[in-house]
Amino acid sequence: MHAPASLRARAATRLVRHPLQLFLLGAAALCTLSSQAQDPIAMPATAMRMEQGRPVLNYEKVRLANGLELILAPDRRLPLVSVNLWVHAGPRNEAPGQTGFAHLFEHLMFAGSRHIPRGAMDRIIDAAGGTDANGTTDFDRTNYFVTLPSNQLELGLWLKSDMLGYMIDKIDAVALSNQQDVVRNERRLSENRPYGVVEDVLFQALFPAGHPYRAAVIGSHADIQSIKLADVKDFARRYYRPNNATLVLAGDFDPTRAKALVQKYFGPLRQGLPVPPAQATQPRIEQEQRLSVTDRVELPRLTLAWHTPAVFKPSDAELDLAARVLAGGASSRLQQRLVRELRLAQSVSASQASLSLGSLFSMEVLAMPGQSLADIEAVINAEIQSLAEQGPSQAELAQARTAVQTQLMQQLEKPHTLADLLNYYNQQAGDPGYLAQDLQRYQDATVESVKAAVAQYLGRNHRVVVQALPGPQQLAAEIPTPPPPKASKAAAESINPPAPWRKQQPPASGALDLQLPTAQRRTLPNGLELIHVHRPGLPLASVVLAVRAGQSANPQGLPGLHAFTAAMLTEGSQQRSAQDIAAEAARLGLVLQTTPRDDDTLISFSGLSRHFGPGLALLADVALHPAFASTDVQRLRTSQLTALGQLREDPNTLVSVVGRRAAFGPQHPLGQSPLGTEASIKAIDSEALRGFWQGHYRPDQAALVVVGDVDPNTLRQQVDALFGAWQRPDTPLPQRSRVPAQATQARVVVVDKPGAPQTALSVVTPLPPAGMPDAAALNVGNAAMGGLFTSRINHLLREVKGYTYGLYTQTQQGREIGLFSTRGSVRTDATADAIALFLREVRDMRAQPMPGPELQRVRNALLLALPGELDTHQALATHLASDWARDLPADELKQLPQRLRQVSAASAQAALRAHIDPTHLIFVGVGDWAQLQPQLEQLRARQPQLRLERWSADGPATP
Repeated sequence: MHAPASLRARAATRLVRHPLQLFLLGAAALCTLSSQAQDPIAMPATAMRMEQGRPVLNYEKVRLANGLELILAPDRRLPLVSVNLWVHAGPRNEAPGQTGFAHLFEHLMFAGSRHIPRGAMDRIIDAAGGTDANGTTDFDRTNYFVTLPSNQLELGLWLKSDMLGYMIDKIDAVALSNQQDVVRNERRLSENRPYGVVEDVLFQALFPAGHPYRAAVIGSHADIQSIKLADVKDFARRYYRPNNATLVLAGDFDPTRAKALVQKYFGPLRQGLPVPPAQATQPRIEQEQRLSVTDRVELPRLTLAWHTPAVFKPSDAELDLAARVLAGGASSRLQQRLVRELRLAQSVSASQASLSLGSLFSMEVLAMPGQSLADIEAVINAEIQSLAEQGPSQAELAQARTAVQTQLMQQLEKPHTLADLLNYYNQQAGDPGYLAQDLQRYQDATVESVKAAVAQYLGRNHRVVVQALPGPQQLAAEIPTPPPPKASKAAAESINPPAPWRKQQPPASGALDLQLPTAQRRTLPNGLELIHVHRPGLPLASVVLAVRAGQSANPQGLPGLHAFTAAMLTEGSQQRSAQDIAAEAARLGLVLQTTPRDDDTLISFSGLSRHFGPGLALLADVALHPAFASTDVQRLRTSQLTALGQLREDPNTLVSVVGRRAAFGPQHPLGQSPLGTEASIKAIDSEALRGFWQGHYRPDQAALVVVGDVDPNTLRQQVDALFGAWQRPDTPLPQRSRVPAQATQARVVVVDKPGAPQTALSVVTPLPPAGMPDAAALNVGNAAMGGLFTSRINHLLREVKGYTYGLYTQTQQGREIGLFSTRGSVRTDATADAIALFLREVRDMRAQPMPGPELQRVRNALLLALPGELDTHQALATHLASDWARDLPADELKQLPQRLRQVSAASAQAALRAHIDPTHLIFVGVGDWAQLQPQLEQLRARQPQLRLERWSADGPATP
């Protein structure tokens, strides 16, 4: 995955004005294929309308003369437009011995083109305020997307057309070598995660040699390293042609102008030879295959997988419903049996992964300590057999249907996911407007049809079973990373004719009206603050109840109490059992969840607005009337202890916990693991939980945030009825035993993880709390230094050196204290060099103000991206809740643009000098001590201020 500036895109399985004459000719060159828009000139308010009770997508589909398909879906709700390009090529099109090629090619598409220099695309997107800027690869396609402010539509078309038509002109051996390093670092990330070795074993058992789906999408180290430049160019000539691509525009744009611009930028690209459809016979397993692998984990995990019908084929929907009935949420059968009743498993999940050449139904179950995978498998077998013989109940079927409907509606909420859905329907169903038919498949499913599908496809003889057990991790032999090639001027190659006019970046079409949502606020007599943003247009709503009961409120001696309390809220109320709560949430199609954080705990749900009233009543019940029953406390205690063990297995989680301990000290509440310690979890009982809840869950320390299609008058009535009687106690808030964060000294802390293929790296130092006067300046300075994909640190370590898949810095300002930290991993043998280069970039940023163009780019990346960062109800509700929890002013969001505009190069430099001091930076690595110690000792010889310390997961190791 090409890592995005916004860092929000999903991971791959991969982040000149138009002359009037050409405008008219371009519009005439498009051929209309189909249209679902009532009037393609008059833009609809939303991309969906209801007809006879059925949702219908408003879109227009046309085809250019060169074969490019164009789908337009105007939607005026937000001043954003998504430019979403799908190339209909993926691993299913790879040649033998070239696994991972399609994904590597995705990376190379960002490495520059004939008219746009290497690295410039991402910087241009930053400067324009782009979000959701990335590319991903799955088995059936590769996609490239960006969401931009609506006045930058032409910019998006310019970028994507040059990627599609002119990458081959620029690619060279240096760019290929660098991206091979990056992708292999991405592969190491998966190998360094718990159970990361299972995927390869599973897919090689499911598919025979030669099948397009046999290998993991990312490929093997050997195959990635073997790719040659000629292979890249051949792949581009064959697959990266306009007649093998579809472009979707979704958002706030004029269709007539958009079609003319698409013709201008994509119309001249030359059509390629027809691409034959990928074909492969779906394997059929007639005898159960059982395999076992070992990994550096504490808990065994069971994975089961079956071949099932291809996407949109008969039984595909039924098996999706079956996955939800079996393990689709807290009320599902296996969640209740394995997790709640028998306590055999820590977690269970199931899914129907729908693909074009045949789908996969899979299940994953993580065992509790001391429990047998055989016992778990016996329960799974019994539930599948029961479903095959009796089918789901009508209630289970209704719950699964509601969940599907809710999730599909939520995909229409933001321009990027709307565009992706249209592209998905177009490729897999041949109809961008397949939404109604898709939903109808689930409506047509019956108890009998689900039963029949389970009986036909989920038999024991038709599956692969993989047991992942604790033990040594067995990886393929290391493939050396060759030295980078020297730059050379290769003979220019081209598919499309040169076009000097393309070198001119198109200007924005007018000024951007940066309008951010305005919230209506009201304080109830009991002190509860109600924050409401009315967003009609789609029948969706998001609700967040924020309570100042976060990690910072934990008393001395009981770390993790806040998280234990939050987890107990859905374990039963005075009126409902945990099963009742789960069943009611499932009936409403809601995911009711609690999220403990540093300063607060969030109790939230999102769903269809017609379920807002009963959903709010359910949320009020769990928040205001928890039971804290001793039997539930005991069960959850076991789960929390297990989760604590899992935390130690994952280097990327562990490095964050150790980093906070090093920054804040072991006595500070934020210096502990958010789950607590083994001793504290065992000591927490019903009395402690009830006491924490009574002391901190109070209306004068809470805010209810509601965003979406909820009428203000209805909201007021329901909030008064449900929360008006919530009494504010007379007692003051519990006194917090505050231990100031310790003064940090530059050092390197290593937690040993023998054999780790990467070093998980975090760099930390405390910051002042939220509300500090130079917060905006610090955020801009950090964006330039390490916060953006195009930042100095990430560019150097990823794009120049090839040491990492991505290393990013972030600033967090909490209510009482803040933290500067990083996230990412680096190649083990390059850890010391990465630390040295990191320090160099920090010193350079502090020594000189950034140049004007860099300042403008990174400032715009934060300022102009604000609408895109708040493009869902849930994102906006969470943002408003965070501002409230940190005691920021009610108009903080409204004032933020002006604060960002006022940041200068000098003020950004001053903020970095004041808060990011190299003499106080702590580098924390989780990796192989035997390989790290020699290089870190050499680093200390060059930089003696860096003390080297070896820690365990719990703190400094005993000498």
